[in-house]
Amino acid sequence: MRSMNANPTRELTRLAPALLVAVSAALLLGALGFQYLGGLKPCALCIWQRYPHGAVLVLGALALGHALAGKPKAVPWLTMLAAVAMIVGAGIAAFHVGVEQGWWKGLEACAAGSRPPGTLEGAFEALKKGPAASCSDIPWQLFGISMAGYNFLISAAVGIFGLAATRAMVRRAA
Repeated sequence: MRSMNANPTRELTRLAPALLVAVSAALLLGALGFQYLGGLKPCALCIWQRYPHGAVLVLGALALGHALAGKPKAVPWLTMLAAVAMIVGAGIAAFHVGVEQGWWKGLEACAAGSRPPGTLEGAFEALKKGPAASCSDIPWQLFGISMAGYNFLISAAVGIFGLAATRAMVRRAA
């Protein structure tokens, strides 16, 4: 049973950014685990999906820090930005799923072996690493859903939750 002193707005200002941070950290650690422990080479879109999670970690941590410090004014806006970053990641993942399923063509960077070196040293480094993975390959799946598919489903759900939580925080503050 909820305490009579419980403040739902205060709880939401802590829960929403904490959930965004925890989920992004779990998805990012999972991707790195598959890469470094499982030996699965990421493609260009796999790498691109990681950047929004980094933004979510920073923005969500800032929102959580403000909430814990008792400075709630910035929390809804930082939470909203983190949720938008999560949805951007879901969009990149959805595009990746489409490439994997052959619904549309991938980007030039998605072709296996495409690794723009930039410099001569970069070209030698690319040769040592071997060909990059193709974005259309599905190196791992569970129940017919690829890693990009899971990233899409989870990121979209948590991003939508973050936006709904932001809306609730703003309404309760008004």
